[in-house]
Amino acid sequence: MPLEFLKRRGDGDNQKGQQPAPAPVTPVVAEEAIAQDYVLKLYYAGKSSEGVRMRGGSNWAEELPMMLTGITRNPIEVVDPLPVEYASAVPQIVRPDAALAWLNARHQLSPVTRHALHVLESIDALDMGFDTLACALLDGEVDTSGYPEYSAVVGGVASHWDEATGDLIVRAVVGWGGRGVRGDTDRIGQRLLSALLANILANRHAMGLMALDRPVPAGGRGGLVCAHCGFASGHDRAFYCPKCGMRLLRG
Repeated sequence: MPLEFLKRRGDGDNQKGQQPAPAPVTPVVAEEAIAQDYVLKLYYAGKSSEGVRMRGGSNWAEELPMMLTGITRNPIEVVDPLPVEYASAVPQIVRPDAALAWLNARHQLSPVTRHALHVLESIDALDMGFDTLACALLDGEVDTSGYPEYSAVVGGVASHWDEATGDLIVRAVVGWGGRGVRGDTDRIGQRLLSALLANILANRHAMGLMALDRPVPAGGRGGLVCAHCGFASGHDRAFYCPKCGMRLLRG
């Protein structure tokens, strides 16, 4: 005998197997959107000494690396001024054409030297339109790819030719930075800068300190080609070759 009284009672739709319609849901509007924050903090810093006047006419391609003796932790590289075809090269990703020119001009350098140029050019401690840089790792470690850690100190000696006298002006320059910085990096950088300046002053061609007054390149407009080394100067008003220091011949 079927137990009819155990069956659930309902309306006619439920008896046909249909579920009741759900009640409408009213959306809740939040007063403030929930956001996830993303921040990348980059810190670049550097120091530069006063200029030291040197007697011109020497073989400075060999003299500059000798001023880093006893201070460096990896092989020294000498970076010449940028030729005229790379006059607009700067390490700024927001300017793709300039960044590509910079990569094309610097791709053959070691990771340490590329990092040093990136840091020092970004903070305007160098202008490779006329500067020559003897560079190396001065303190700290490198990662597995060969690039300096954020607390490592890089740099060396930078030089340019005085437009008025033809003498070489040499100064010490150091830099560091990246995604963070160690608390005593500034102190280490100052100590290394003093050691580099002492090496510069100990050079037999040094004639004493002078106020630093770097020339301003003309932005690659025209320029002369050095008859001695073939370097194409991007400086309209240059009297001396930024690379070898020889006087430029004008027609």
